[in-house]
Amino acid sequence: MLVEWVCGAYQLSERRACGVYGFARATIRYRSVRPSQAPLRARLHELASVRVQYGYRRLHILLRREGWQVNHKRVHRLYIEEGLALKRKRPQRHRSAVTRIARPAAEKPNERWCMDFVSDALADGRRVRVLTILDTCTRECLGLVSGQRLQGKHVAAALTRIGLQRGLPDRITCDNGSEFTGRVMDRWAYRSGVKLDFTRPGKPTDNAHIEAFNGRLRQECLSQHWFLSLQDIQQTLDQWRQDYNNHRPHSALDNQTPAEYRWGGAYEPDRRRLQILRT
Repeated sequence: MLVEWVCGAYQLSERRACGVYGFARATIRYRSVRPSQAPLRARLHELASVRVQYGYRRLHILLRREGWQVNHKRVHRLYIEEGLALKRKRPQRHRSAVTRIARPAAEKPNERWCMDFVSDALADGRRVRVLTILDTCTRECLGLVSGQRLQGKHVAAALTRIGLQRGLPDRITCDNGSEFTGRVMDRWAYRSGVKLDFTRPGKPTDNAHIEAFNGRLRQECLSQHWFLSLQDIQQTLDQWRQDYNNHRPHSALDNQTPAEYRWGGAYEPDRRRLQILRT
């Protein structure tokens, strides 16, 4: 500080040094009475170390849930000062987007599902595929099924298992993979009364909800673990699915969890489809 340096270098009193530079002595002697931010910084570090892919907004929601009376601006300031910001490289667009007729949005739970596959590898190099199933209204992850050779019969079995718990939707959006377009899935959809809504070839944006979910799955789960076996990856996926549905705030749901959003309104499963599945 300038006044302290002058006092030490020229052996002047604080009063004289302040008079020379025109400083008020009150500004030199003032000591901040604000509470220390060290506990908040420490807790922010702990959350960021566990939720590696969370930005400051989701971390702020978690802090508020724990009882911290802080706004998002303070969390953002500390988030930047502590060097916790993530560097994201945005892809450059090489061509303009083409407008198209959008599919109608789901207005209630269990009205429309979407599904897709994600690929990964075990520690020994064996390739693994993960079937992801999502409710497009509540953003709830309904199932994560891992395996090395997943076929149409495995997809149908997973959908039947989920349907026994909560009923089946009117439509399921998926791509044109052989697991979804084969005879097994066609027969299952006909018997269950479900329409398979296939996306246009080469247009993953037609199924944007599941594509965004797959990105979160890879960032927050698959890229954060080293899997030793098929049992290990399935156990990790089940744990992450529970955390995603019950604890992770979702910006599209007004920062509610999918479970909170689902049970916030009245919802009754489709009894007709439940009866079809049981028979």
